[in-house]
Amino acid sequence: MKAVAMPDAAPAVRPRDRSRAYDIVLWGATGFTGRLVAEHLVRHPGDVPLRIALAGRSRDKLEALRTELAAIDPAAADLPLELADSFDKQALDALAAKAEVICTTVGPYLEYGAALVDACVQHGTDYCDLTGEVPFIRQMIDAHHEQAQRSGSRIVCCCGFDSIPSDLGTLMMQQAMHEQHGVSARDVKLAVTASRGGFSGGTVASMIEMVERMRKDQSLRRLMANPYALDPSDEKPGPDSPDQKGVRFDDDLDRWTAPFVMAAVNTRVVRRSNALLGYDYGRDFRYQEFMAFRRGAKGLGSAWSVAGGLVGFLGAVTIKPTRKLLQRFVLPAPGEGPSLEQREAGLFRMRLFARGSGSNGEDVVLRGRVEGNKDPGYGGTAIMLGESARCLALDGATLDSPGGISTPAAAMGSTLIERLRGAGMVFSVDDPKPASA
Repeated sequence: MKAVAMPDAAPAVRPRDRSRAYDIVLWGATGFTGRLVAEHLVRHPGDVPLRIALAGRSRDKLEALRTELAAIDPAAADLPLELADSFDKQALDALAAKAEVICTTVGPYLEYGAALVDACVQHGTDYCDLTGEVPFIRQMIDAHHEQAQRSGSRIVCCCGFDSIPSDLGTLMMQQAMHEQHGVSARDVKLAVTASRGGFSGGTVASMIEMVERMRKDQSLRRLMANPYALDPSDEKPGPDSPDQKGVRFDDDLDRWTAPFVMAAVNTRVVRRSNALLGYDYGRDFRYQEFMAFRRGAKGLGSAWSVAGGLVGFLGAVTIKPTRKLLQRFVLPAPGEGPSLEQREAGLFRMRLFARGSGSNGEDVVLRGRVEGNKDPGYGGTAIMLGESARCLALDGATLDSPGGISTPAAAMGSTLIERLRGAGMVFSVDDPKPASA
């Protein structure tokens, strides 16, 4: 499946020949997730050595991180350090001009992300982040998509647990449907069947920032309610409805289901991928995402517990006094996150179901899975974001995708899937089963 340039796009103007000073600039390297990404890249250097620079606001913190990384690999003692501020346009321009790719963990992106995207677009620099902020992505599309097409800058948002398993998992199922049956899957469902891990303060801060902005801005509430919020604005919406809110039984998966908190981001990223891929999944393509529990009374109780807990939590952070109490006594502060033991004990398991129409009009079904053996939000996300940066830096010249505000599937596709498999993640399509299975 090829990513296609949208109308009036010009070819990339920057040759991806690794002629710039750095392959990857890791922006926000000293933050909780930034440190994990740095550790992943140092522990797993790959076959091709990467020229990495650590970047942030504090030289002292960067030097301390470099010393810690040198304990893992002595060569890390020579990693260059770059200083800049999220609002210093001149410094960010200089940083973007030196880098093949800027990988950023600095959020909330609505507050801190726009100037860096602008600098990357201006210099034709590739970019990846781990945002889950739909309004930020929409703003970047409206402000920069056409210019990024002209400069050849691939701005790839959502390269962590939001939304790589969903986006690349769907791409995997569509490719398998094409290979095995010669058609696209008209429906794909993703069910989160197991997840274990903790929150970091950065994630909490981003979530609260989003809730507060939505409370004040009716247009943001409308945007978040739109299943096609990230699609090209001149395209007709597809057939998908808003995300699941209550408890349902899914006959295809034979499980009780409940809302998944990340679906509000992931579903829209998957639909944008379809648009950027020239609607290769079909204009009538449907995508759903939810948590899933076994059939029976116990599974039903678990589904109701998750659904009720999600409603209660979102309601609590909407109200200022209860939000303050949660921030003071329950939720982690920025810079805090799960311990090494918690990250190592974490995991995530996702099941995919895809349905298409065969040559004789009969239903054809494929099942697949995406899995990781680290906690999803931090251990897993560090792997996904780090490998996304590596993919853009080392495979950029061969990726069949144009510049623009893109997605993991549209920008990196199967190349990134293979890198993630090499890093220990599971992307697998099960043996074909009849539609009645």
